[in-house]
Parts: sequence; C-alpha cells; structure tokens
Amino acid sequence: MTTGDDRQMTNEDDGRGQAQVRGGGRADGSPDASAEVGADGSPDVSSGVSAAGRAGAEAVSRFVEQFAAQLVEAGMPRMPARVFAALLASDSGALTAAELGEQLRVSPAAVSGAVRYLAQQHMISREREPGTRRDLFRVHGNQWYEAIGNRDAVIKRWENALREGVAGLGADTPAGRRLAETLAFFEFIEVELAAMMERWRAHREDLFGRD
Repeated sequence: MTTGDDRQMTNEDDGRGQAQVRGGGRADGSPDASAEVGADGSPDVSSGVSAAGRAGAEAVSRFVEQFAAQLVEAGMPRMPARVFAALLASDSGALTAAELGEQLRVSPAAVSGAVRYLAQQHMISREREPGTRRDLFRVHGNQWYEAIGNRDAVIKRWENALREGVAGLGADTPAGRRLAETLAFFEFIEVELAAMMERWRAHREDLFGRD
C-alpha cells in the first residue's frame, strides 16, 4: 500500500532526475561522460565544434590578420588586404561576399569595396557560384605574378609621360637628365620583368606541374 509520504518521495526523486538529465547528468545523479564542460565546470556551449575545428579557425584568423597587416604596411588598404588574406587562406580559394563578411565580421558594403579594389588590381577574379545567382571571389595560385605582370601597362604609361617630360624640359637640363635616368630605369625594369616572369613560369612548372 502506497502512502502519501511514499508518493511525495517518488515525485521528488523524479524531479531531481529530470533536472540532472537537463543539466548534463544521468537520472541516477552520476555525471554524463558524453557531456562536454568548460574549464569552470559549466556546459560547453561550443561543444558542437570540435577542438581541432576551433584551433583551425583560430589559426586561419591569426594568419589573415598578420598577413593583412604586412600588406597594409606595404601600402595596400586595410579592408582589401584582409579580404585577400582570407581568400588566400581558404581551402577552395573562393568565397562569397556573405562568407567573407561573416568571417571578417564586416558589412556587405566593406566587402563590396574591397573586392572591387582587388579585381581592379588583378589580384582576384569574380565568377558565378554554380546553381545560384551569387558571385564567388577567387584567388588563384598564379595571382601574384599575374598582378605583377599586369604592371607592364602601367610602366609603359609612365615611360611615355617621362619621354614627354624629357622632351619638354630638355635632355641637357638637370631636370631633363633626372627624368631621362628615371625613364632608363623603367625601360630596364620592363625588359627584366618580362624575362623574370618567363623564368618564374618555368620554375613554377618544375615545382608544381602544369595547371
């Protein structure tokens, strides 16, 4: 025969068991070995992400910020530098604007300005993500030397302006001689750059094979 006291004790036991299950323990009060906890003993709310995954994400973030800082030091605007570093550090080499914004924690407008700058500098390409209307921004392994190689057109424009300057100021004047020396330097760079790029393509093929 069940008394009122027995029913009360049973209800209290059930309540404790349910609370322990919700808190990550077992109904008998023993700890649940499968429940991850933080350093302070509280449940780890990030347990859905593996420790290796968190470490990898932290390593990527650290590289992005460190490499971007070096690019900024060299003269690149900060936001394009961060976007370029993020693309460089991604496994696929390509991310959408939304993915870039989420990873770098910046606004869509900031991403838009950054990718526009990088595309103008021939450092990334834009393509359509298959099956969607979203754009993918991609960095390629050969992006570095292509970006440098595309400076050839800029150098030619500088050479033309310098030639006009030499002609206008006079080759025998101090200013004219200074411009003539600068022109000779860029003409030398133009020839050497073309030869260097050819040597790099052959060297890259030896190291990594054909694309």
